[in-house]
Amino acid sequence: MDKKAPVVRFKGFEDEWEQRKLGDMVDRLKSYSLSRDVETSEETGIKYIHYGDIHTKVADKITRKSNLPTIKNGIYESLQKGDLILADASEDYQGIATPSIIIEDMAFQIVAGLHTIAIRPIEVDSIYLYYLINTQTFRRHGYRVGTGMKVFGISVKNIMNFTTLFPSYEEQVKTGSLLLRIEKTIALHQRKLETLKQLKKGFLQKLFPKNQENVPEIRFANFQEEWEQRKLGEITESYSGGTPGAGNKMYYGGNIPFIRSGEINDDKTELFITEEGLNNSSAKMVSKGDILYALYGATSGEVGISKINGAINQAILAIKLKEDDDSYLITQWFKKQKDSIIATYLQGGQGNLSGSIVKELTLQLPIDKNEQQKIGAFFKSLDDTIDLHQNKLEQLRNIKNGLLQKMFI
Repeated sequence: MDKKAPVVRFKGFEDEWEQRKLGDMVDRLKSYSLSRDVETSEETGIKYIHYGDIHTKVADKITRKSNLPTIKNGIYESLQKGDLILADASEDYQGIATPSIIIEDMAFQIVAGLHTIAIRPIEVDSIYLYYLINTQTFRRHGYRVGTGMKVFGISVKNIMNFTTLFPSYEEQVKTGSLLLRIEKTIALHQRKLETLKQLKKGFLQKLFPKNQENVPEIRFANFQEEWEQRKLGEITESYSGGTPGAGNKMYYGGNIPFIRSGEINDDKTELFITEEGLNNSSAKMVSKGDILYALYGATSGEVGISKINGAINQAILAIKLKEDDDSYLITQWFKKQKDSIIATYLQGGQGNLSGSIVKELTLQLPIDKNEQQKIGAFFKSLDDTIDLHQNKLEQLRNIKNGLLQKMFI
């Protein structure tokens, strides 16, 4: 890689980047030692940026819609579009000089508050500078010059002394605009994802009967029969597994996926065991399509349908249907009832679920298998859509992180 140019650039830009000191490219603005005491519920037309709100992202890319605190009346120098406000104190090194930026004209006065350093870019694009301060290049500078043991800080002098290579102003604008567009797209997909999750939460309540009722609030057309109560033990067979001795190397490194409770929804596992490990332990095989239910630990109450053939340990209950009930519908019932099951059997986080407990759980099911399949297929389609948006979101985040590494030096 050319040391004076990044790995990725826009077409048409070939000039070497120029080394500049940040202090020569920005003006320092006034910050005020305004603590939370100045906040008010009255509409004064003055809002402020407290360093704590930068760390919690209440103040990040600041617009008129940002939920900044209003403060009491006073005489202050106001910030404006394009200004950056950096937190000069943090509880960890990662947070040193975390930036926020005002990205549109404000309908109210806005002031830099406690533990902030406000700067106004003069010879550098504001958006570009915001992303530059978020790169590892600036983060490493912060680690070197930051001070403190429990609370870490950075001085104005050390921020202004930050020196690195900068592209032309035009290239800065293009880079900053691209990253900002990607972040807006990420935010859009995040909102869609949250909407879909809320939608599913609502359907879980409306497509299953409420307590003491025999039919759900919403049904597919042409289904009118009352649902029937069944114990899981009546309609399923279940078993848990075990773990081959950890000290025996002959038991691990084989070709049998060893599914642990945190992997019940995954299509691969971190660990593999051997036939010898399987045959000399309580580990048991499950098949693709079996219901897997987490009994222990942080994942207690999670449920999934196995995507692979593999062996399970003692923290997982494998559930196989005796008849032709719909497995996806039953997993959705487990998801709907998760909080209730945890509250009933794992009070205060103590205790474990067990196969015996699960067998005694009572659920309501449509008698008509077609209705079961329609509900199961509906939730499967909804989950697939949620997964699609989740994957898209991860892709966009990876693209953004990749560009932050490759479009800066």
